[in-house]
Amino acid sequence: MRVLYVEDATFLAEAVKHNLEKQGIQVDLADNGEDGLDNAMSDIYDCVVLDVMLPKLSGTDILKRMREKNVQTPVIMLSALSEVETKISHLNHGADDYLAKPFKTAELVARIKALARRPKTIDIADVTYGDLTLDKTNATLNGEQLTAKEIEIIAELMKTPETLISKEHLLAKVWGEIGRGEDNYVESYMSRIRKILKKIHSKTKIVTIRGLGYKITSK
Repeated sequence: MRVLYVEDATFLAEAVKHNLEKQGIQVDLADNGEDGLDNAMSDIYDCVVLDVMLPKLSGTDILKRMREKNVQTPVIMLSALSEVETKISHLNHGADDYLAKPFKTAELVARIKALARRPKTIDIADVTYGDLTLDKTNATLNGEQLTAKEIEIIAELMKTPETLISKEHLLAKVWGEIGRGEDNYVESYMSRIRKILKKIHSKTKIVTIRGLGYKITSK
């Protein structure tokens, strides 16, 4: 299980990280809202834990932007503000749980694990971009059959066209975690997908940005 914890109080963040990792939970830290948003939008976490009061961008704004971009990762909000109205407001904005500060790490662990046990919604909607239509139900791209990994990779690219996606993100999203699988896994699948694009005479192409990642473009 992998969790993003966004908290600007360094001592608290490190203490919580240490205790969560003792429970077998991998934790990535961010100490400001801008970095927290960048990480949260990667959609590779089982849960995001957000402090409400953060420098640069509030936890509330991170939550709103995640849901606006349809990032459905479970979110637990943390705040010293325990008023009912505050809790309701964050739940209405798409938070899955709310924990008042100060809190016991054991309770946070229990809430994270409870959210992880929830069945995940399976996204079977078609994805379109340019002259491409990805049919997830029938595992085809413009009628051409794809493997499960090819579907996951092309879907990631098509959901955010013209946007650079790192190789690390694809490894984490498709193979489960960063570092699991060799880098050439991604390049091998990209080569196969490019051949499929050529076969179906698509004007859309996948561009490699050396050392950074990939993006899909129709320009």
